[in-house]
Amino acid sequence: MYASLCGSSDAFVQQLGHRAINAWSECAHGDLPRWRAALAALPVVPTRALLQGAAPQFGSVVRDVAQLAQTLMAFHPWRKGPLVLGGVAIDAEWRSDWKWQRLAPHLDLTGCRVLDIGCGNGYFGWRMLAHGAEWVIGIDPTLVFVMQWLACRHFAGAQPNYVLPLGIDDLPPGPAGFDRVFSMGVLYHRREPLQHLLRIHQLLRPEGTLVLETLVLPTARQLEVLQPRTRYARMRNVWTIPGTGRLTEWLKQTGYRNIRLLDMTPTTCAEQRTTEWMKFESLQQALHTSNPGLTREGYPAPIRAVVLASR
Repeated sequence: MYASLCGSSDAFVQQLGHRAINAWSECAHGDLPRWRAALAALPVVPTRALLQGAAPQFGSVVRDVAQLAQTLMAFHPWRKGPLVLGGVAIDAEWRSDWKWQRLAPHLDLTGCRVLDIGCGNGYFGWRMLAHGAEWVIGIDPTLVFVMQWLACRHFAGAQPNYVLPLGIDDLPPGPAGFDRVFSMGVLYHRREPLQHLLRIHQLLRPEGTLVLETLVLPTARQLEVLQPRTRYARMRNVWTIPGTGRLTEWLKQTGYRNIRLLDMTPTTCAEQRTTEWMKFESLQQALHTSNPGLTREGYPAPIRAVVLASR
């Protein structure tokens, strides 16, 4: 599945392909046999990829939609979507199409080589292809999301949207020359946010663009930084949430210019919620029971900002 990357004329992309293959060969996840069995059980239908619209659609409609839905449920939880596979509509936890609607009017991806860090199951990669990207390489170390991408690929065919079982720390050293690097929902999970921004700077070509989406503090706290004592919105691995002014300072410190704050939107329980395809607790359970403007821990409820910055 990564053979075309290994055969690329770009040395960095070649290394990525080989590292992804090595990651697969070393994987010992306990659910891997079950996931592989589910992939093998997917019905063979003519492949197609209809990428325009909120829910990318893959493959022809299968005869037994109910059986396919049961098979696809083996890859629960589906976090990013919506998607349609073989006629089965997957209503994921996130209405990722809403985030894309906030992003897309500001993006020019025509002919771009894109890296998507923390890509999940590759949902945004499909939207990027529809928006003109030449190809998209997504990285995410969470194996179930890679399996979801493989299920999409089974119905879509060989499209230039890849999801590799790697994290940013697994990338080869040195410059890479990507036209665009997306980092959405990742920065606050990094213990050293400036190092994350600096590494992305190294991955971009000169004049390349960072597309950053992250949690931020309310407007009145632009220059502050929140470092949760234990959890934030019931998440254990949230280390640092800046105000937008402080975030701009970080970007300047790490070499970016033409910094533009495109959007600030509070996350609502209509955009992130429990569904049939993601049955675990979601945002509603992470908010304060009597004040939805706060998290369970008493911190400001999630607000997400979108920032563009050039190398």
